[in-house]
Amino acid sequence: MHEFLDKLPETAQAYLEGRTLDEVECIVSDLAGIARGKAMPGAKFAKQSHFYLPNSIFFQTITGDWADAAPDGFTEPDMILTPDFDTATPAPWTADWTLQVIHNIDDQQGRPVPYAPRNVLKRVEALYNARGWQPIVAPEMEFFLVAPNTDPGQAIKPPMGRSGRPAAARQAYSMSAVDEYGPVIDDIYDFAEAQGLEIDGILQEGGAGQIELNLRHGDPVRLADEIFFYKRLIREAAHRHGCYATFMAKPIEGEPGSAMHIHHSVVDAETGANIFSAADGAETPAFGHFISGMQRHLPSVIALLAPYVNSYRRYVPDFAAPINLEWGHDNRTTGIRIPISDPGARRVENRLPGMDCNPYLGIAASLACGYLGLTEGLEPGPEYTGDAYDADDAIPRGLDAALELFTANTAMAEVLHPDFARVYAAVKELEYKEFLQVISPWEREHLLLNV
Repeated sequence: MHEFLDKLPETAQAYLEGRTLDEVECIVSDLAGIARGKAMPGAKFAKQSHFYLPNSIFFQTITGDWADAAPDGFTEPDMILTPDFDTATPAPWTADWTLQVIHNIDDQQGRPVPYAPRNVLKRVEALYNARGWQPIVAPEMEFFLVAPNTDPGQAIKPPMGRSGRPAAARQAYSMSAVDEYGPVIDDIYDFAEAQGLEIDGILQEGGAGQIELNLRHGDPVRLADEIFFYKRLIREAAHRHGCYATFMAKPIEGEPGSAMHIHHSVVDAETGANIFSAADGAETPAFGHFISGMQRHLPSVIALLAPYVNSYRRYVPDFAAPINLEWGHDNRTTGIRIPISDPGARRVENRLPGMDCNPYLGIAASLACGYLGLTEGLEPGPEYTGDAYDADDAIPRGLDAALELFTANTAMAEVLHPDFARVYAAVKELEYKEFLQVISPWEREHLLLNV
């Protein structure tokens, strides 16, 4: 056991100091970003080097059905999962002393399983590294705290605040609005600190009960791991105080949606210099190429950035969500925003991803667009300096159209991996077919007796 404990990060070691490790949760992310895996006694985990899960976990839809995504002769073989000890972190909401450990996923020949989301992101990062680049990302997390909703037939409502009133909308950046659900925020901070996760800031967003959490910039895989952990700890903090945390893109009618904006920069692996800035501080050709890749390829990965039928309800003009592929400096109406910064921190913000996307796949898809732009060497369109909501609507407005663009982009499939592209499309197409079988309240209200 002591040899195993020596492999753990300092945060996990400090959490267990003077205590006995009761349980280890061995987890991976499926396509939806749900944690899958096994829990086992700490003593047993310390004695084994790996465990097994069937690769069919990546063929499952959000409803629990199974897509026909397997190759011919498929026998549902086991994958080999080995712990990535750098990810070991406490689960501080549990009643005993528990660690979570994200696992690497390989097939029985030792090759990374291509449709495992974490492997997809690793593959994209490796393409950058092969050219001497290191991508840097800084994600933002938006989510809603809502009242408990046990009947899917009922509309989702804001939570009750400490004042005894429901959380108010249109109170962006209000400190008193954040105080309304201060106990939940306190637990989010406490859980994050116990897990060794650093929060850059928390603020009230524009929706009723909507919160934004900012993360510090860093390595893409590490940041995706953190979002994977954050989603779970935020839900647990909400449950403690009688409400739900939801990462749906558009949970409440008439309110803004929740995004996962991603800030991107790329540095030279040897020098650490930002390749978007020249020595004199000017924008480099690489900066323009990265933006051009976003403009050219983002439509084909909207199916990853907006993975559900609900996701497209977020793309509403003048509602704090982009509907275009324009770019501009300090312009929040554009899909691609260039924030104010000094030259060393010059970056590109992709405002299209929804918070409902799998963080590994959302970051991988966004980086893949920039990578293709850097390698294609094309120039972006002219900067948009006005209200970009007046520009052309350049993104698919539904999952079916997004999937058509995704399957047609062979260059993107090569970057992400053709097997991943095949499996992802099959799962999402089945989810869409399942959705079409459901008759909505709107249809019953307006069509039942009127048509």
